[in-house]
Amino acid sequence: MKLLSMDKKKLEAFKKRLETRQHELRRMVSRTEQDGRTVDEDSAQDIADRAASSYTKEFLFHQSNNDRQLLQMVEGALSRIREGSFGECISCGKEINAKRLEAVPWTRHCIECQEKAEQGLLEETHG
Repeated sequence: MKLLSMDKKKLEAFKKRLETRQHELRRMVSRTEQDGRTVDEDSAQDIADRAASSYTKEFLFHQSNNDRQLLQMVEGALSRIREGSFGECISCGKEINAKRLEAVPWTRHCIECQEKAEQGLLEETHG
């Protein structure tokens, strides 16, 4: 893979942003898991309590899943920085638009490939 024309200072700024996000997400995931255990420990008295407890657990589970997925993407971006392929689409190898990277530094695809992925037209590779 070719090394992109991104300067070291810019790359370092992305790395810091991603590491900060990584720490936040790790905290959120462990806090959500702890909250889920707390909901389990609260003995629900009646049906309404049990329903509310079940809803809360479901919400926390989905929240935790979303955070976990984002955490994986952030960690993937950090490993691409280490490998020297950050800012490059993992599908077609083209450079990802700078504005897109600014907005979503953990993105793995250029706009074209992202649209294909969302339409289910892209063979998903994990990288």
